[in-house]
Amino acid sequence: MGKITTYHKGGMLFESQLGDHRILIEGPKSWGGKNSAPMPPQLFMASIGSCVGVLVTHFCDTHQLDPTGMSVDVSYDSADHPTRFTNIVVTIHLPNAECGDECTRKAIQNVAEHCPVHETITLLEDIQFKIVTS
Repeated sequence: MGKITTYHKGGMLFESQLGDHRILIEGPKSWGGKNSAPMPPQLFMASIGSCVGVLVTHFCDTHQLDPTGMSVDVSYDSADHPTRFTNIVVTIHLPNAECGDECTRKAIQNVAEHCPVHETITLLEDIQFKIVTS
């Protein structure tokens, strides 16, 4: 089982330990954040974009397509009641890959749609929350 631990560093600043790596995250300025680190929703969207990027790059590498210059845009809207993201659109830019035929584009889209982050949010049934005070 994987595990990521997030530590409160004071104010609205947090540090998450992801294996051998650490990343800072901060709450919004309206709640006391100082805009010194990304906010949690930004990391969530970045995880979708980077997950898609990794899978598409691997696909390109194994199918003689050039992933050089690839970028992934994730655009979204925010909604209230309940607070959530809507209208998420993932756009993959492959400026140097010759993937003009429909079959190759569909294969790349299929790979992108099967990134673990997308699969998780699509199939998520439940998240459990536990509170420990001692």
